[in-house]
Formats: sequence, C-alpha cells, structure tokens
Amino acid sequence: MKESGNALFDFVLFGGRGDLALRKLLPALYHIYQSKPFHPSSRIIGVGRAPLKRDAYLALVESRLQQHLEVESWDEVTWQQFSKHLYFASLDAQRAESYRALREHLSDDGRPRVFYLSTHSSLYGAVASSLGSMNLISPESRVVLEKPIGRNLASAKLISGQMSNYFTESQIYRIDHYLGKETVQNLLVLRFANPLFESLWNHHYVDHIQITIAESIGVEGRGDFYEETGALRDIVQNHLLQLLCIVAMEPPANIDPDRVRDEKLKVLRSLRPLQEASINSQVVRGQYTAGTADGKKSFAYTEEEGVADTSTVETFVAMKVQIDNMRWSGVPFYMRTGKRMPRRSCEIVVQFKEIPHWIFNTAKGPLMDNQLVITLQPNESITLRLCGKRLGPGMDVRTVDLNLSPTSRNRRSPEAYERLLMDVVKGDQTLFLRQDELEEAWTWVDPVLLHWERSSAPPESYVAGSWGPSGSTLLLAQDGRLWYEGSK
Repeated sequence: MKESGNALFDFVLFGGRGDLALRKLLPALYHIYQSKPFHPSSRIIGVGRAPLKRDAYLALVESRLQQHLEVESWDEVTWQQFSKHLYFASLDAQRAESYRALREHLSDDGRPRVFYLSTHSSLYGAVASSLGSMNLISPESRVVLEKPIGRNLASAKLISGQMSNYFTESQIYRIDHYLGKETVQNLLVLRFANPLFESLWNHHYVDHIQITIAESIGVEGRGDFYEETGALRDIVQNHLLQLLCIVAMEPPANIDPDRVRDEKLKVLRSLRPLQEASINSQVVRGQYTAGTADGKKSFAYTEEEGVADTSTVETFVAMKVQIDNMRWSGVPFYMRTGKRMPRRSCEIVVQFKEIPHWIFNTAKGPLMDNQLVITLQPNESITLRLCGKRLGPGMDVRTVDLNLSPTSRNRRSPEAYERLLMDVVKGDQTLFLRQDELEEAWTWVDPVLLHWERSSAPPESYVAGSWGPSGSTLLLAQDGRLWYEGSK
C-alpha cells in the first residue's frame, strides 16, 4: 500500500458502533495512521443513534482495537495520537434535522468528505436524502456503500436511483473488500505482465477453475441479519462473482478504473443464464446442522439466536457456472461458499489440463497436479504446483510447489480495507463496483432467488465442520472432478 502522506479528510462512519466498524474499519484506519499519520486536522466521526459521549466512544474503540489488532500492532503512543482524530455524533439516520450534530464536526475547507454507510442498505436512501437536505454533500464528497446493496435487482436499482439524486457515479464507491487483497491485485499483474500465464489462460489449457470462500464460524449472533440475507446474497452475488470476473476478464486497454470495470462487466454479461430447468442440477444450497467446527461443538443454524425454527435460509451454496465467450468456452467454473466449514479459507484454483501422453512408468498414471492455487485467506499466497522427479533412482514423479508470493511472510501484509479506504480518500475507483456491474450481477442471481422462493424443497443439510452437503461433492463428481481441499 502506498503511504497516505499526511492525508487530509473528514471520514464519517455511519454505524460507528457496529461490528464491521469496530472489527475491520477502525482497525484499518489505525494501521493506516500507524504507517503514516494523517494531517493533524483530519477527523474520523463515528455516527450512531446512542447518545454517546466522546470519551465513552474512545474507550469503546480502544477496547475493540486491543481485541482485534495483532499484539505487535498495538502501540499506546500511536493510540493516543490516533484517538485525537476520533469523534462521535449521535443522530437518527432517518431524521434529517438530527444531522445538525454531524455538521458541527465537518470542515468547510474543500477537503474530501467520506461518508461510509456501514448500515443496512435499506437506510442508504434516507442517509443520502438527509445529507443532501442539510447541505452536507460537497463537490469533494464520496459515499461508500457496503454489500449487499439491496436484496434483488429491483431494490438495487431503487437504491442506485436514490443515491444518484445526491451523488454522481464518480462519487459512489460500492465496496467489495476482497478486491482490496494484495493477492487479488497481484493476480492481475501475474496474468497481464507475464506471457507465460496469459498464453495458457484459456480453454485450450485450463481444465476447470474453482473458487471457494469458506468460513468456520456460524452467524455469530447475527441471525436476524442472516435470515434476511443468506449465503447467495451475502457472498455469491458480490465476493464470488467479483473474484470470478478478475480471474476470467480480458486484458483491459490500460489500468484506468473504467477500463478495468468494462472488462469485468463483459464477464458478467457472458455468464450463461441459470434457467429454471438447470438450477436444480447446477446449484446446490445447504444449511448446517449441529456438529463440531474449529474443535468446538456448534449449534444447528435453526438453533442460532434470531433464526426461525423452520428457516429454509441457505448457509451454503455451490454452483457450476459457464462463461460463453471465445476464451472460456467449455471450461466450467465451480464456486462455493459456506459457514461452519472445516477451516476458514478463500482459494482460487486454476486446474490445467493433464498431459496428452504420459511417458513415465508410475503406478498412479498421469498426475492432474498442474495447478495455480491463489490463497486469499487466512494467509495470502500464490503457489504453482508442478510435476518433478523425486530424489533417488528411477523416474518417480512427484508434485513440487513453487511459491510465487511477492512478499516475505515475515512482513505484515496490509489488510484489504486499508488499501480501499485510502483509495476512497484519493478518489481511485479501480477496485470498486460500478452501477452497471452491480445490476448485472443481480440480473444473473435473481432467477436463483426466485426459484428458491417458489420451491418447497428445503436446503440440503450438512454437518457443521464438514465441507458441505453431499450434493456439492456430486456437482463435481458427475464431471469426474473433485473439490480442492488444501495441499496434499
């Protein structure tokens, strides 16, 4: 991440006492400050309904930073300086007149104003309207929208219309923190700066591609939120589809934000629509039951706080996806996400085709071990798996892993939000979604949501701590393939 260089800004964090703000956003801002302190007059203003005094807010933020930061990252001197930038404004997001409490904290010197909406998307329109009516939106303002933006295409369009009444498209930053990960950005360089990879990145040499986002946790006290959302809206419509776009996109003309997003949009428009007849065979939805995850006993989803006993909300989704263009014709993309999985991971696996003629006398026969494994979490890395000779007599073939990661593991890699938050301040939209991208993703996902709403079939159950329902395994097995589940 480039140094922020005494950045001057006002950062307004709606939902400033919420889980995302305290667990991710404020720690990211702390790390940015630790790398290069902000301009002395920069402000971070937490916003919430509670009538909270500044001292109480600082105490809350301090305790949560100590909880979520790595031990070596916490520094008392840094905190004392960072806390001077922190403020809190109590207001009702849906009452414009209460925004006077926010006005007192904002400067009028032309600095960027960042309004980060870490709230339910149903409040986005009310916040924009209130900011507009109180004349708090300056030409240098930006607004950041957290996912999921809406519940379907219609609601996403409604929100886009509401935001466009007060902000231009160049002021709207639809964030997907997976795109801020160093390894995702390095994937673009790996592909488009190395003819070795780009020449193989097509249906002639790639057998299939897998993208997995697995979480070992459950809903973690957010049952009410998850009942409204589910895995398809929470992860597939944004994170998984965005990673798919980065992997599958054509080379942009240059690295200009709109040129990159143009190519991502083409991928979304090339996705083969999931028709009513194909959803059951190409999409698997599941819901976890009681089991053991992370070495601990865990409840079934329907036993979680805030979840209905008869809930049919999915906590797992697996899909087989086809991209109908010249590059990827005939290459299946398999995507899956789930809660209460054996481990937390996010991996992209590019499986290359096997050698046409195997000349080595091995009991196993040809090895399907030419893989590029891009790991985004828990530790970011890029590994190329090749075949090599085992030491000793004979020609025993084995798998050799080449580490292509650009940085040493001993050096701390900035979190995704650190990069993205400073991109907002600098006005760089490269790693943010455009409105047409958002709507195209919902267009593709909506038929699945509608099919599930009409269907009486419940999600397939899977035991907490497993890799999902049996239907997920069969999704690949019927094509003669298996899910990648870590190094062998």
